[in-house]
Amino acid sequence: MSNDRTLILNELYQFAEHFDAGRFKDALSQFSHGKFLLGQGRLVGPPEMAQIWKQSLILHGGIPRTRHVITNPILKIDKIAGRATCRSVYTVYQQTEAFPLQVVLCGRYDDVFRKIGDAWQFVQRDYRLVDLVGDVSQHLQPSMAEFLKKRGQSLEIVK
Repeated sequence: MSNDRTLILNELYQFAEHFDAGRFKDALSQFSHGKFLLGQGRLVGPPEMAQIWKQSLILHGGIPRTRHVITNPILKIDKIAGRATCRSVYTVYQQTEAFPLQVVLCGRYDDVFRKIGDAWQFVQRDYRLVDLVGDVSQHLQPSMAEFLKKRGQSLEIVK
C-alpha cells in the first residue's frame, strides 16, 4: 500500500502527465476540490482554467508537444489535519516539427493538498511562479508569450 508521500507526489506527477498528453479535462479533474491562484490573488476553478488554457496554449495535433519535468519536491504533511503542502520546481521542454527540443519555461509550483476519504486532492496551486522564460512561440499564443516576457520573474495571468 502506498504511503501519503507517494500518493501526493503521484498527484503532482499525474497532473503534468495529463497536461503533456493534451488530456486537459483529466488534469483539471484533479482540481475538483481545488483552485488555481493567479495574478492579483484571483482564485479560479477548473472551468475558468480550461478557458485560460484554451485562449493561451498552442496545440500541435491536439497536444502541446511539451514535457513537464517536476523536481525538488519539498513536502510537508500534517496527517492529523489531513493537509499537506508541496513546493516543487518544473521545467517545460518542447519540441515540434519546426521547433527543436529545448527548455521553454522554468518555475515553481506551490501546492496545497487535503485528504478527502482515502485520497489526497489538490486544494490550491499557485500558478504565478514563473522564473525563466525561453522561446515560448510554439507553446503560447503571442499575447501570452509577450506578457510573460514583460513580467519577467512573476507570471500573473490577467483577465
